[in-house]
Amino acid sequence: MYRAVTRNIEVTVTPEFLADRSSPQDAYFFWAYTIEIANRGTKTVQLKTRHWRITDALGRVQEVRGAGVVGEQPVLGPGETFEYTSGVPLPTPSGFMVGSYGMVGEDGERFDIEIPAFSLDAFDIPRIVN
Repeated sequence: MYRAVTRNIEVTVTPEFLADRSSPQDAYFFWAYTIEIANRGTKTVQLKTRHWRITDALGRVQEVRGAGVVGEQPVLGPGETFEYTSGVPLPTPSGFMVGSYGMVGEDGERFDIEIPAFSLDAFDIPRIVN
């Protein structure tokens, strides 16, 4: 598990390699990642945007920006949490992701919170023999 706290908002990430959705012989490796966002502060916040930097084992970077997460822009009151699972494919058996969420406080202030960098590693991949 990976964890970051920004302005009393805690983000934890748990990645998992999905061998059954991957095809190593086709250079296709798939991970699911579960993210929990917990408002440890005293003010209500809303997640408005996401920004990801996804890097494969060869150093190739793709950036993803968009509104909300999994089609939602959750509102978190003090003490509330929001959890979701998403996925990412890579052409290499390892890589990493890092990012940020764009938030809006109840007073209209906009700010970013950190998504911790997390590793994507496919363990126990069968050796490919040609």
